[in-house]
Amino acid sequence: MPCKQPAPQGNSSDTSHSFHLHWDIFCRVIDNLGDIGVCWRLSVQLARRGHQVRLWMDHRSGLDALAPDGCCGVTVLPWTDPLDTAAWGHLMPCDVLVEAFGCTIDEGFLAAYARHLSATGRSACWINLEYLSAEKEVERCHKLPSWVQTGPGAKLSKHFFYPGWTDATGGLLREDDLLYRQSQFDRAKWLSQWGVNWQGKRLISLFCYEPAALGPWLDALVTAKTATCILVTNGRATEAMHTELTQKNRLNPLWNEGGLLSFCFLPMLSQLEFDHLLWASDVNFVRGEDSLVRAIWAGRPLVWQIYPQHDGVHHVKLDAWLNWLGAPATLRNFHHAWNGLYTGRQRSDSSDTPRSQDLPPFVPELWQTTLTRARYRLLQQPDLVSSLIDFIANTL
Repeated sequence: MPCKQPAPQGNSSDTSHSFHLHWDIFCRVIDNLGDIGVCWRLSVQLARRGHQVRLWMDHRSGLDALAPDGCCGVTVLPWTDPLDTAAWGHLMPCDVLVEAFGCTIDEGFLAAYARHLSATGRSACWINLEYLSAEKEVERCHKLPSWVQTGPGAKLSKHFFYPGWTDATGGLLREDDLLYRQSQFDRAKWLSQWGVNWQGKRLISLFCYEPAALGPWLDALVTAKTATCILVTNGRATEAMHTELTQKNRLNPLWNEGGLLSFCFLPMLSQLEFDHLLWASDVNFVRGEDSLVRAIWAGRPLVWQIYPQHDGVHHVKLDAWLNWLGAPATLRNFHHAWNGLYTGRQRSDSSDTPRSQDLPPFVPELWQTTLTRARYRLLQQPDLVSSLIDFIANTL
């Protein structure tokens, strides 16, 4: 991967710390590249503040698309099972060890880390970076230590570090120059690069899994009679949309008579271009963790499809976030429908698939104030990297 020198960022809360650290960040790819997305943004922001980062990944193929230019100060290394000692035995021991999202680090690596701490007399800086959540227990657990009882890391402590939405958490990933770059963004120019001849149509980005409400939502957009172009992201969103359009055209070829709805199917976007997509759109449909945060910073009305879990716990997490957001009833109800929580009138049939008349109103113009206020509140809080560096400085 080529190395592109990052532009220096503005002032950050860690400027009072003169030291620059070596970090080892471990990331396992679970699904949909979301874990990679978070870990890469974290690594890049650390590097832009003068730190050296080794990012260990078990599958790095998706990173080539997300970050084709790489980043000076970030070295990507293969995380094999077991870890190849030849790949790291000669490396300088790290100052900070990060296991992202509770992944289990190789025992040989932990043993080497423990020996280094013993030889230098330093305290462990071992961070378990957790998933983003708005649930109340996140504030209680943030920064709590956990003593390791067994294995090569026995008697070492690691700390839980929670990203979050309040001052009592670690905050969200946010670049120091984010607002400046947004202010310089040329919407029409960016759209033309992707073949969108924008003449004022409403633009909606779609980054989703396979929501059951997709078809009824398209019907509702046609009924609303607002000219709309849907910018469909590559992957599961494109597959879901093609499936839905094929079925609609087969059952009713005139369902979109007049072409009120148009569609632009995008290729795989880098993280930078995905941010631009969110800035260019009037409404953003996002999924997972990283894209939710980026949609918040975009400052547009958004609809979030949370990662579905088989035990339904994601519905609790969704409501916790909607509560923090202060979502009005229309926004809350639409989120419930989009995430498979039926909120419409009682159905006379046994189907779980919503109909257009069952969907809550899609009224993004009424949701703008809510998202603007939420974004403003978050901008007053320290970002995740600043919070993490401050915590490490106090720990060291």
